[in-house]
Amino acid sequence: MTEAQALDEIARLTRELERHNRLYYVEAAPEITDREYDELYRSLESLEARFPTLKSPNSPTQRVGGEPATGFRPVEHPVRMMSLDNTYSEQELVEFYDRLRKLLGCRDVPVVVEPKIDGVAVSAVYENRELVRVATRGDGQTGDDITRNARTIRRLPLHLPPEAPTGRFELRGEVFLPTAGFATINREREEEGEPLFMNPRNATAGSLKQLDPRVTASRRLDVIFYGVGLAPDLLLEEQVDLQGFFQRCHFPCGDKIWLANNLEETLAAIRELDVLRHSLPYVTDGAVIKVNSLTAQSALGSTSKAPRWAIAYKFEPEQAETRLLNIEIQVGRTGALTPVAHLEPVVVSGSTVARATLHNQEEIERKDIRIGDTVVIEKAGEIIPAVVRVVREKRAGDPPKFAMPAACPACGTPVRRDAELVKVFCPNEHCPAKLKRRLQHFASRTAMDIEGLGEQLVDQLVDAGLARSIPDLYRLDASSLCHLDRMGSKKAANLLRALDSSRSRPVWKLVFALGIPHVGATSARELIRHFGSIANLANAPSDELASLPDVGKVVSESIRTFFDSPANQALLAELETLGLPVATGGTAPGPAEPGSSGALANTTWVITGTLSQPREVFTERILAAGGKVAGSVSSATTYLLAGEKAGSKLTKAASLGVRVIDEPTFEGMINPG
Repeated sequence: MTEAQALDEIARLTRELERHNRLYYVEAAPEITDREYDELYRSLESLEARFPTLKSPNSPTQRVGGEPATGFRPVEHPVRMMSLDNTYSEQELVEFYDRLRKLLGCRDVPVVVEPKIDGVAVSAVYENRELVRVATRGDGQTGDDITRNARTIRRLPLHLPPEAPTGRFELRGEVFLPTAGFATINREREEEGEPLFMNPRNATAGSLKQLDPRVTASRRLDVIFYGVGLAPDLLLEEQVDLQGFFQRCHFPCGDKIWLANNLEETLAAIRELDVLRHSLPYVTDGAVIKVNSLTAQSALGSTSKAPRWAIAYKFEPEQAETRLLNIEIQVGRTGALTPVAHLEPVVVSGSTVARATLHNQEEIERKDIRIGDTVVIEKAGEIIPAVVRVVREKRAGDPPKFAMPAACPACGTPVRRDAELVKVFCPNEHCPAKLKRRLQHFASRTAMDIEGLGEQLVDQLVDAGLARSIPDLYRLDASSLCHLDRMGSKKAANLLRALDSSRSRPVWKLVFALGIPHVGATSARELIRHFGSIANLANAPSDELASLPDVGKVVSESIRTFFDSPANQALLAELETLGLPVATGGTAPGPAEPGSSGALANTTWVITGTLSQPREVFTERILAAGGKVAGSVSSATTYLLAGEKAGSKLTKAASLGVRVIDEPTFEGMINPG
């Protein structure tokens, strides 16, 4: 193949991959299977390796990030990125609206109301329909060049369609971590003994500032555009017209905005958003109100730091006071010691909170939290219960300050601390608390799904010496189980049947159950889809692992470290002798490719509301039946599986004519007859 032929083929493959990326990530309407996509991807990767001078920084192969950078170059924005003034009450908002009336000389001022996404503001510059730079806001005049990391965001267009302007223009948007992804990352960080992110915004900022773009890629950030900076060729008259422009050019944008023609409609839109915000796929801490007329925006101008034509209305976070009953030390499966607050139960943001993480001793000292204190609780980012502050005036006497223990509370081994004295961990590999957490993870629904093997039973098995390792679970018998508390012959038989059934789980579930650091359920599925068996995965070279989408250097090193360990090699050998699928593809197939055969073949589902089981269960069943699961309702959605408190997705499904399915109907579809 000549270089000219390679250039043409690279251009064709790039167009194809970008189209399929848009269909998958933006329109939720994929046309090909993951395997077919991977074949296109590998073809492009192979050509770029043969002709390295033809590789573009905007190639789809760069979505997973390149080599680590040494820092971030400062760049100047074409148009100053201003922040917004904040208002915290409806009265202050009325005063803002009255100022608009006075300055514009009219009674009613049409405005656009949008959710204020709690993320990181960015500027994206395009030239000749190609992405050339993404930067953070910084001080408004100068930001950090984060282009390498931003390219890993799957919904960020790298190439634009013919409908887009050809000249240089700049968009403004917000990079954020979806709430589902935030919960997953924090769960994984907790399992690995790493400090939890306080909220999605902090997690997003930390992800964008990673020197290794592959770490950023693993976080699965998202972006939504809401405005323009420099755009000389973009001829629009109203703020609301931007939505049509974004959609025509395949830019991700918010699907929930309001056009309010007067003050009453503005207040009504804000109140409606306050109700709906808990069902949005991202955290929103308020509403942004913008004058709709772009001519009026220009006439109103700005102050030295903020536009006069826009304002942010911040919602009050829901808080509650309660008493801190105790601080318990929780030992994770990696040995990390985490202080956990035990609280008098209190309702916050619609749910009862009785426990909250305190992160580490540094955090406890900073807030001066002591046992017996009255504390203020809120859900950080509306998700994680957090202790905001102590109500000092209600403190009784002078209770002692809290200190992390010098020895592991589970095994008595002296703890170790990292260099910054933030993380404290137990180094004992035989610590019973670490073993209990590993067994719980192994038996969890997302992993081996061993029904009946919950926290209390795991504690009993370890305490009685019946389970000193994962393989011991498969050596249990009825006679030993019946000596345990509340374990009759029937319950013992059910547990043994559940253990036997778990031998037939899809192989990817066993990979996830092993607890390899940084390997979540999705990664485990993709690894087995690529390698076919755990034995093949265990022997995979580092460079092949690192080349896989969403794996990269950090995860590949973690996988190699795990499988190179003699203890883990012995563990796998034991599991294989006990009938678990280590060297083979397993006795049960993994999830079917979307669109393949099955009761739900060629259908796309969205799940919402409260159902009888966790959403992961329904996701697995839909995938196994040949369907696809998307995160948001669109014209490509076939069915919405809705439980109680379905929220805005139900409304959107009705507006698009998407059929809404309840649980009994779903059961009938997935198991006809």
